[in-house]
Amino acid sequence: MLKNINLLVTFECAARYRSYSLAAEELCISQAAVSQQMRQLERSLTCRLFIRKNRKMLLTQQGKMLFEHTQKALNIINTATGKLQSEGVAGELTVSSTQAFISLWLMPRLQRFYERHPDIQIHFVSSAAFDDLRQSHIDVAIRFGSDDDVTKQPGMASEYFGENRVYPVCSPREAEKLKHPNDLRSCRLVTLEKPGSYDWMSWCKHARVEGIDSHNSWTYVATTDMALNAVIHGHGVALSVSYLCQEQRDKGQLVVPFDLPHPIPVKRYFIYDAQSAKRTRLDIFMQWLKDEMASECEFSI
Repeated sequence: MLKNINLLVTFECAARYRSYSLAAEELCISQAAVSQQMRQLERSLTCRLFIRKNRKMLLTQQGKMLFEHTQKALNIINTATGKLQSEGVAGELTVSSTQAFISLWLMPRLQRFYERHPDIQIHFVSSAAFDDLRQSHIDVAIRFGSDDDVTKQPGMASEYFGENRVYPVCSPREAEKLKHPNDLRSCRLVTLEKPGSYDWMSWCKHARVEGIDSHNSWTYVATTDMALNAVIHGHGVALSVSYLCQEQRDKGQLVVPFDLPHPIPVKRYFIYDAQSAKRTRLDIFMQWLKDEMASECEFSI
């Protein structure tokens, strides 16, 4: 009889990653500790669970059988403890998203959430990267991009919940200069340092703007909220997804000079642990956010 169930927790993690080093990172222990625990488990069971082939860790037949049953058992335990802990909705959630989405979209609406769910406290983490959620103690990441941009972490659920378009935006005064997309060649273009799929070159190619390759009037910023703040004050033209600047458009601070969206839509995803002990309050937060975003409209040009 196995006396130390922690050995199975370490085994499940090492088998899932096929790596002692990645298991060590997730469990916040040393690689040597993982290796030692696996030797101890193999001695207790009197069989080999892993074999090393070149630089890869492979499961033996006995290892595959143990991995299958261990995952099922741990999922049952996680579900049971999750139900016990989530009988009360009250508690904390750590939510990760981009700085622009948190500051421009979430924060102006957060009071609505607290009015309905005063016992759930939200901690926000600003990050555009696909962090290791478990290691960073993040309950849900809200991520944006194309299908290729969204990476799936082992053991994490990825839930698509809609998409929006990216448009050029600028101040009303700047828009007076823009009668045709080719007029952008005489404007300062504000761009993210790492625009990913949503860059000016792709938009200009789609809009048939000529000569953009030789354009030399650029401003580079780290986040979309910085870009929008710049163009609100008359500093050129930026690209923005619709929901981030609808409020500024409603106030007349920003306009869309051309009804020409970027060819690639921005898709929205939740990434989270489906077996989270906080699943009840997590579902409440995600459903609220989906309802809020569903009530928002695309640009009306």
